[in-house]
Amino acid sequence: MIKPVEVAVFPVGGLGTRFLPATKSIPKEMLPVVDKPLIQYAYEQAKEAGIKQFIFITGRNKNTITNHFDHAFELQKVLDEKEKKAMLSQVKDWLPEAGNIAFIRQQEPKGLGHAIYCAHHFIGDRPFAVLLADEMYLSEKPFMKSMVDIHNQYGGNVIGVGEVSEEKVSSYGIVAPSGATDGDYFTIKGMVEKPKSEDAPSRFSISGQYILQPEIFHYIEQAKAGKDGEIQLTDALNAMVKDVPTRAVPFRGMRFDCGNKQGFLAANIAFALSRKDMREETLETLKTLVNQADDIPVQ
Repeated sequence: MIKPVEVAVFPVGGLGTRFLPATKSIPKEMLPVVDKPLIQYAYEQAKEAGIKQFIFITGRNKNTITNHFDHAFELQKVLDEKEKKAMLSQVKDWLPEAGNIAFIRQQEPKGLGHAIYCAHHFIGDRPFAVLLADEMYLSEKPFMKSMVDIHNQYGGNVIGVGEVSEEKVSSYGIVAPSGATDGDYFTIKGMVEKPKSEDAPSRFSISGQYILQPEIFHYIEQAKAGKDGEIQLTDALNAMVKDVPTRAVPFRGMRFDCGNKQGFLAANIAFALSRKDMREETLETLKTLVNQADDIPVQ
């Protein structure tokens, strides 16, 4: 019997050094895309997929994330008194119900595999989703919902993937398909971390969304730390695919890697264009900036 996916893990303990100096005091996951922080988009993807419980793996100086997922009583009181209902809704209506959210401290920055392992006592024997706030998606159907649908039909592990250009293959973990790749999903037989383009088994890179069986914790325990002392999820998954069926679901739509500045900037523009209340003004701003590009000093 296939168990439903009812819990999601959000690893948010990283230092966000690519966005210094902003991330000296603000968690990277709290940087806004238009008017919502990255982590809220990831949470809403999980919620739209039917997930009901949410576990955040945090680190030091991440209390801003905790506060964001709590009620702000003073602010809510002021907005209520001034009858600013739309703003009040933006502040509280999306919050999870009491008892359905937890924050676990990852006491050492020892990689994604270790961060996920920090949740193993809370996961138990249930399948669970993992969502990285760095990865953002624009599509008609939420990506995680597509992955949950595949899991509910077949079980096993489900890994979100996206096709990248040949020159970018060496920047990502790349999956090795075991057959055709032109359907809604395909099975994989392994994965390679940042291969040279000529050695890559495909052009499908591992994205920041997974559905994992609880057996993954055993493989994380067996994984050896790399030279930087980190335990990589890719290593554990690579060992696990030999024993547990693992399917890749290709993303169809626009994907943004918000772990780098250009991807983050592109996400802000695209998500602004996707909103009826901002689309026309954003287009006019872009046209103006392009026309005046030669007059903008380069520093």
